Amino acid sequence: MSVASSHHLRPSPAGPARRPGCAAAAPRVALRPGASHPLRSGRAVVAAAAAAASSGGDAAAAAAAAPAPAVVNPAPAARDQVRRHTISVFVGDESGMINRIAGVFARRGYNIESLAVGLNKDKALFTIVVSGTDKVLRQVIEQLNKLVNVLSVEDLSKEPQVERELMLIKLNVEPDQRPEVMVLVDIFRAKVVDISENTLTMEVTGDPGKIVAVQRNLSKFGIKEICRTGKIALRREKIGATARFWGFSAASYPDLIESLPKNPLTSVNRTVNGSFDEPSTAGGDVYPVEPYESLSTNQVLDAHWGVLDDDDSSGLRSHTLSILVNDCPGVLNIVTGVFARRGYNIQSLAVGRAEKEGISRITTVVPGTDESIEKLVQQLYKLIDVHEVHDITHLPFAERELMLIKVSVNTAARRDILDIAEIFRAKPVDVSDHTVTLQLTGDLDKMVALQRLLEPYGICEVARTGRVALVRESGVDSKYLRGYSLPL
Repeated sequence: MSVASSHHLRPSPAGPARRPGCAAAAPRVALRPGASHPLRSGRAVVAAAAAAASSGGDAAAAAAAAPAPAVVNPAPAARDQVRRHTISVFVGDESGMINRIAGVFARRGYNIESLAVGLNKDKALFTIVVSGTDKVLRQVIEQLNKLVNVLSVEDLSKEPQVERELMLIKLNVEPDQRPEVMVLVDIFRAKVVDISENTLTMEVTGDPGKIVAVQRNLSKFGIKEICRTGKIALRREKIGATARFWGFSAASYPDLIESLPKNPLTSVNRTVNGSFDEPSTAGGDVYPVEPYESLSTNQVLDAHWGVLDDDDSSGLRSHTLSILVNDCPGVLNIVTGVFARRGYNIQSLAVGRAEKEGISRITTVVPGTDESIEKLVQQLYKLIDVHEVHDITHLPFAERELMLIKVSVNTAARRDILDIAEIFRAKPVDVSDHTVTLQLTGDLDKMVALQRLLEPYGICEVARTGRVALVRESGVDSKYLRGYSLPL
């Protein structure tokens, strides 16, 4: 029951004059229906009854002066706090799917902070970062699950996770400033991908905090361009039979079951983040996990991505577009709506903050001919929130993608996988007794080659960003230096 506030209390019209000798009555106030007087307490009730009895009134008058016991108002419920959420959406890839997912957030006024989309021929994995309350985010997840061809939606925010971002940053660096910049490159474990007379382009991979630190330390040199992917994340795998992918790994490596403690009733499995899981009460080889058959292989982005590299007989090829837009709610839905209405199936998409405050950069890859893409660029320029659109396909540019891949292992396979990772310069970022999670940056061919080598070991999860690209100021086109691309 809510308490009537001061602006709800007003004096009632004056009543008839009281007779001499009668006790002075308290001023009458008009209350809302069901509201209680904020100043009347148990002590005031007793005082009113005593005053009525001492003035010559009878017991009935004293009883009449005592109202019903005061009702204690419950404390107001605490409001949900706004916090950052990481949402993973796994869908069947089809034309217009990105626009429909972005529309769910736009209609509710959510500004997507970052978006990374890993695509192949028939599936896509969205990793979306937004800020909001838990209650509203649950409603958004319910709406996403109602979309056709959405396979699963998960909020990874409350679970231990491996999170990574990729950034290409181009600096205005004079020759005498390069030694100082190279020191920072070594400190942050970055890589130089292009260098010219007055510019230097580097690649940085890490968690969001590292990306912000790099940007702040390099801002004094003068940042010319920034191209960032959205954040991607995978859960940190627990240790023991209660882990999510234990059944998947045990089906591939039966010796994992033999290595478990013999008495599961007295053993406690310790997770990677330091918490404890309750021991299993099942005996024998029965564990409370999902059966291997329920883990569909369709839940993994395989390495067969349908990305075009060279022109075919009709002139169709993949075009890389760099779009600068205002950082405001709904802008991604508006931009992707232009692609959807013209039937373009986006092959890659990465959204992140640009070098200017309030501006975001969208890097997308779409198939088409030069004439059709030129018309598409003209349509994008008509949008109010779009500042610049560049088709950098025919220019020398540095391109990078980021991938997190979780592979099932046993003791022997772990050593083999780490050797393969060293060849590809991939870094292990999480390990358990039955999985290894690797982080890899590079171009498309490098991603395909590593994932195909790891497929025989059993791939549990894959999270990918889209392509990010910046024009090479040096003018060197590394595509012709690498030779022919890997056939898909």
